Amino acid sequence: MTDQMTEYALVSIFCPDRKGLVAAVTGRLFDLGINLGDTSFSVLGQGAKFTLVCELPAAISFEYLKSELTDIEMLQGAEITVTDFTLEPLHGPSQRITHRITLSGGDQPGMIACLSELFIEFKANIVRLVSETGNDGGYTIRISVYIPTGATDACLAAVQNTAEGLHLSYRSDAV
Repeated sequence: MTDQMTEYALVSIFCPDRKGLVAAVTGRLFDLGINLGDTSFSVLGQGAKFTLVCELPAAISFEYLKSELTDIEMLQGAEITVTDFTLEPLHGPSQRITHRITLSGGDQPGMIACLSELFIEFKANIVRLVSETGNDGGYTIRISVYIPTGATDACLAAVQNTAEGLHLSYRSDAV
C-alpha cells in the first residue's frame, strides 16, 4: 500500500444479536479514525450480521482492525473477517435506488426467487433486499430497486401482478 492510495476493507461480523452492538462496533471504528462507506446491519433469527466497507487510515492494517474488533466485549466468540475491498466503493447509476417495494403475506417456498427473476426482464437491479418472518407466521419482503427510466410502469405492474398471484399485499414508493 502506498501513501497515495486509499485502502478499503470489507468487514463482516456474525454474532448473537445484542442491544448496543451497532454502537459498540461503529464507536470503535470511529475511535480508530476509520471512515465508513456502505454499511448493512440485520438481525437474522437470534443472530446479527453486520457488514461494512471501511476506508482505512494508512496506519491500520487488516490484522490490527480485526484484533481491535475482537477486543470488543460483546463480540467475544463472533465470526469476524476483514478482507481487502477491491471493487469501487462508490455506487454506479444502476445501484441508485429508484423504488422501494414492500410485499407481505404468508410464507411460500420460492417467493423471493420468483419476484427477483422478474427484475431481469426490465434490466432492473435489486440494490437491497430484506425479508423477515413474523411471530404470527406472516412474511414481509422489502426490496429497494433501481428501475431504468422507461421501464418503471411495466416493471411495477409485473411485480404487482406476481404479488397478487402469490396472495401477497403490494406497495411501491418512488424514491
